[in-house]
Amino acid sequence: MNFFIQRSGLSDLYEKVAAGERISEADALRLFESKDLNAVGAIADFARQKRVGNRASYILNRYINYSNYCILSCQFCSFARKKRDADGFQLSVAEIVAKAREALQLGITELHIVGGLHPSLPFSYYTDMLRALKDLDARLQLKCFTAIEILHLAWLARKSVAETLQELKAAGLASLTGGGAEIFRKEVRTAIARGKESAEEYLDVHRTWHRMGGRSTCTMLYGHVESLADRVDHLRQLRALQDETRGFVGFVPLAYHPDNNDIPVKHPPTGFDSLRTLAVSRIYLDNFDHLTAYWIGLGTKLAQVALSYGADDLHGIIVEEHIFHMAGATSPQLQTEADMIKAIREARRVPVQRNTFYEPIRILEDQPAPVPGENPAHSKVLEDNLATA
Repeated sequence: MNFFIQRSGLSDLYEKVAAGERISEADALRLFESKDLNAVGAIADFARQKRVGNRASYILNRYINYSNYCILSCQFCSFARKKRDADGFQLSVAEIVAKAREALQLGITELHIVGGLHPSLPFSYYTDMLRALKDLDARLQLKCFTAIEILHLAWLARKSVAETLQELKAAGLASLTGGGAEIFRKEVRTAIARGKESAEEYLDVHRTWHRMGGRSTCTMLYGHVESLADRVDHLRQLRALQDETRGFVGFVPLAYHPDNNDIPVKHPPTGFDSLRTLAVSRIYLDNFDHLTAYWIGLGTKLAQVALSYGADDLHGIIVEEHIFHMAGATSPQLQTEADMIKAIREARRVPVQRNTFYEPIRILEDQPAPVPGENPAHSKVLEDNLATA
């Protein structure tokens, strides 16, 4: 047993994980409340190793936001605009195709497309967009739309959610995005996103998609007005749906950025909080294979450290990101593939280029095996990266 775990008082939880037993909500809250980050991280790292081995993945993708016009006014959102706002934008299908064509030169395999709930675009805009992108390159995997966008599109199409998803799938939709989950507890959701879909609606959109054979990711927005118990409740509901459908391919915790919105917080997520959230998520979500350290929100150095705190994926090269940067993120807009590989190797993991469903495309096996018992992120590397995170 790891030295950090032995001295932490968490050895019983390590034993549960080692035996393949499921931890409870009370156990998860205890992990969140622990001050021993290294011990929690060591348990998470053990759980990651058991599930995915020594590999860490990345994807060659491009983000496209088709519009930031939105009929909602979520208090936490720095991205949405009204038609009267000078910095609102809306892309034509031709403009989206042009961005995709440029990104194909980088070798991308996925387009990640989301936007606001546009007040006037017809349903045909979205199906035309998907078809045009598939016509550009049939191999492109189109990961598009949040659950709330699907509900909006169903309203536009005057169809059920299932019928709407079927039409989008026929047009080329490969996967739903996980955005819009925020925090599921009703009181918190009302405080930060009044008028948005409920937790039940979010989960039901994904449930419907999974029952159709579709796959998706899911998220949690942490570090605003929620409590640690609220985070555990959120994870509980995700784990329950995954038990039911097995349709989630990965979980992506998102650190809240407080700038340029109506919910300023005095103490936004620290490096400590982000690492413990990733670690507890890995331990608790025992039916999820993959956990992404979203470098746009964390910064590249902290995301690299997160590979030793339960994460096994660094997300993608992105190319152009608006939502987090409009909320104050200072991370770059783009990571090169070489940057991703370097970060993974420095964390003593084997880099794997993946597709939308976290399936390997290319495994870079020329990585030396880790020294037994050595975890650089739990020593000097941790101190250096946290100091600059």
